[in-house]
Amino acid sequence: MTAGVALLGCTGSIGRSALAVLERHSAEYRVVALAANRNCAALLELAARHQPRLAVLVDPESTADVSGAGLQTGRRALIEAATHPEADVVINAIVGAAGLEATLAALGAGKRLALANKESLVAGGPLVMEALARGAGRLIPIDSEHSAILQCIAGAPVDSVRRIVLTASGGPFRDLPRAAMERATPDQALRHPTWEMGAKITIDSASLANKALEVIEAHFLFGLDYDAIEVVVHPQSIIHSMVEFIDGSVVAQMGFPSMELPILYALTHPARVRDGGVRRFDPVAAGGLTFEPVDEQRFPAFRLGVLAGRTGGTAPAVFNAANEVAVAGFLGGRLPFGRMPAVIEFALSTVHAVPVDSLETVMEADRRARLAAQRAVVENEW
Repeated sequence: MTAGVALLGCTGSIGRSALAVLERHSAEYRVVALAANRNCAALLELAARHQPRLAVLVDPESTADVSGAGLQTGRRALIEAATHPEADVVINAIVGAAGLEATLAALGAGKRLALANKESLVAGGPLVMEALARGAGRLIPIDSEHSAILQCIAGAPVDSVRRIVLTASGGPFRDLPRAAMERATPDQALRHPTWEMGAKITIDSASLANKALEVIEAHFLFGLDYDAIEVVVHPQSIIHSMVEFIDGSVVAQMGFPSMELPILYALTHPARVRDGGVRRFDPVAAGGLTFEPVDEQRFPAFRLGVLAGRTGGTAPAVFNAANEVAVAGFLGGRLPFGRMPAVIEFALSTVHAVPVDSLETVMEADRRARLAAQRAVVENEW
C-alpha cells in the first residue's frame, strides 16, 4: 500500500528535491496534495505530472488570473492541503513564518510531519511542541543538521547527551574581509560554495542568521538548553552535525551535501530504505575536514538570533520576521548587506518579548516586528 504525501512549498529548492525522492520511490508514495506560494506556472506543470487530489496556490494576487486552472487559492486552502484526509505524510517546505499555521494544522490532524520549515519552531516553538504532545502526529526534521542529530542520537535518552554541535559552511563570505562583506551584492551573497538552495536560505547562510534559526530549532526539537548547543564552521559541509554523549563519545553524521538524503530519512524514520539517487560517500574524495569557531563580530545576525532564542517568548518570532524583512530589503537593493543586522536589532529592541500562549500572540509579534523592520529600512539612509 502506498502512503499519501502532501508537499507544501513544492516549487522551491527543497520541494524539488522532495519530488525527486518521491519519484524514485513512487511504489511507496503518491502525491495527493501540492501547494506553492506564487509560482503558478510551475505548480500547474507539477500538478499535470503528479495528478494530486488538491493543488493550492497560496498567493493568487501575485499571478495572472487562475480561474479555470483547477487550483484552490489562499491560506485556507493551504490548511486543507496540510490536513488532507489522504495524506499520511506532510512535507512542509514553505519558506518563512508563513509555514507555522500549516505545521500546527498537520500535527493537529495526526500527520507525520517532515519539517523543512524551521521558522515554525523558531516563531512558534512552544505551540508546535504542545500540538505534538496533544495529538497523534509525528515530527521529523528535514534540515540536514537536525536530521544528522536525530541519526546520531538514535533513540538515546536526552540525559545521555552532553552537547550537540551544529556545523555551518560559513557561506560565501567566510574568508572575505569584513569591509568587503558589508558592501557585498546580492549576486555575491547568492553564490553558496557547497549547497544549492533558494534565495532566502542562501542569504541567511551568508549572514549566518540561518545558523541562529537552527540553534533555536534544535533547542525545541531535542529538548536541550542553549548551553548544550554549539556551532562550528565546517567549510567542506561533509559532517552535518555531531553529538557528544556524557561518556565523552562523539558521533557524527557525514555525507556529500544533498537535501535528498534527509528528506528520504524523514519519510522512512526510524527505518532506512535502499536508494541509489544520492552520491555515495567517498572519504578520499571528501579530502581534509577543517573546523573554525564562529566569528560573532563578523556575523552579528548569528549573535542576535541566539540571544533571541535565549530570551524566549516571542523574541525568536521577532528575530525571524525582522530578518525576513532585512533579506527582502537586501535582495531588493534597498539595504546593504552589512546593515541587515541593524534592522534586526532595531526590531528586537522595539518589539518586546511576551510569552507564547497562542498563534495570535505569535502572529501579532510577527506583524509588529515586520512593521518595525520596514520602518528601519525606509527611514534610514543606509
